[in-house]
Amino acid sequence: MPKNPSKRFNQLAPYVFSIQDAKKLKLKAEGKRIIDLGMGSPDLPTPKHIVDALIEAVSNHSETHRYPNSKGLPKLRESIALWYKKRFNVDIDPEREVLPLIGSKEGIAHLALAYIDPGDYTITMNPSYPAHYNGTFIAGGQVFFLPLREKNDFVPDLSEIPNSVLNKTKLMIVSFPHNPTTSIVDKDFYKSVLDLAEKYDFIVVSDLAYSEICFDGYKAPSLLELDGAKERVVEFNSFSKTFNMAGWRIGYVVGNQEIISKLAQIKSYIDYGVFEAIQYACISALNGPLDEVKKTVETYRRRRDVFISTLNRYGVYPKVPKGTMYVWLRVPEGYTSQEFSNKLLEEKNIVVSPGDSFGKHGEGFIRVALVADESLILEAGEAIGSMYIR
Repeated sequence: MPKNPSKRFNQLAPYVFSIQDAKKLKLKAEGKRIIDLGMGSPDLPTPKHIVDALIEAVSNHSETHRYPNSKGLPKLRESIALWYKKRFNVDIDPEREVLPLIGSKEGIAHLALAYIDPGDYTITMNPSYPAHYNGTFIAGGQVFFLPLREKNDFVPDLSEIPNSVLNKTKLMIVSFPHNPTTSIVDKDFYKSVLDLAEKYDFIVVSDLAYSEICFDGYKAPSLLELDGAKERVVEFNSFSKTFNMAGWRIGYVVGNQEIISKLAQIKSYIDYGVFEAIQYACISALNGPLDEVKKTVETYRRRRDVFISTLNRYGVYPKVPKGTMYVWLRVPEGYTSQEFSNKLLEEKNIVVSPGDSFGKHGEGFIRVALVADESLILEAGEAIGSMYIR
């Protein structure tokens, strides 16, 4: 008989998308047509010049088939640093302040292994992306969930964090534009976070995965734009959303060199880094034309507007997101998040993410990912809107 799993394993809730996958497979096996707006997996193609760079690297560079250097290609680190300079006017040392990752999710989870001991705290938002807290649970640490409340436009109130937690905090994770609530912040909020981190001497982790998916003139700032931020900040970003490369599994972290070196050391025990052909493709992504990125953003904006305007016709008025590829929608009165999500799947064949799967403060909401073409977004909007009519 196998031994029981560890206590830290038992702290991990079933991953929401794994549960949904089982339900989707069952319905598909029954011949049902599904509109899948659950997982934030881009449906748009990776730009051609990026794919071409991958093909060339795989075909013509036999060295790319060997184990890669875990620090990543120097040219990729240089390209990331140059992109940060152009986008945020932040100077990054490509040798010591950049580390490519097998997706930012992987890096955030491994960072907890580098810094969290039993009794240590990570502060993160609630609701939030599950990787922001599961890494700490795996490391044996504690998590303080800072509520995101509708009355505050889903921006956290830092005064809600008790001193008893702050005194034991190693990491605080922030992520704006925010998944799942779509909330955004400005540099003044980041200044408050940095002041708190300096007072209590903890690391700030910024997950900036949606930095380029912004609308209506909003441009997401980087926490590293603040004076002195590099003394205690690392910032994660991803190629997944910006360049439609989710399945390629590559991201990166920039910022404080000591923190990055510790993460690199942890990773060296666990993986060999990113397939070099993918790294060459990412060099092409960062240095090539950004027209396709603009098209991606415009596509999500149109889908957002179609979905929101359709719901409005049914008397449903969700917050109009200025960032991310999601809509955060309060469920009709009388339903829990899970009940409404299940009803949409069973009666309308539409997959969405129940808000409580991102944390208890997500109860009462669903997250709709805008990852289908406009005709399907319209169809889904009408089906969901009809559920609000009594």
